[in-house]
Amino acid sequence: MATTETEKTKSAAVGQTPRKVADCRLFPSEKQCTLTIAGTEDEVLEVAVQHAITSHGHKNSPELRNQIRAMLKEER
Repeated sequence: MATTETEKTKSAAVGQTPRKVADCRLFPSEKQCTLTIAGTEDEVLEVAVQHAITSHGHKNSPELRNQIRAMLKEER
């Protein structure tokens, strides 16, 4: 099956977007959580904050967002 120009363009654009990863295994918790979240920084931050609130009992705050943002790693 041939690849269209639109698919090539979309694929190139996706490859250029830096992806971030949040990995719960890197942080101690009572639950020993193994969740990993990957995507753009904004996507990962939003999902990781919700996960921290619902699964780990954290309160939604600017401090929580800053802590999570600081823990994000570049996807390899």
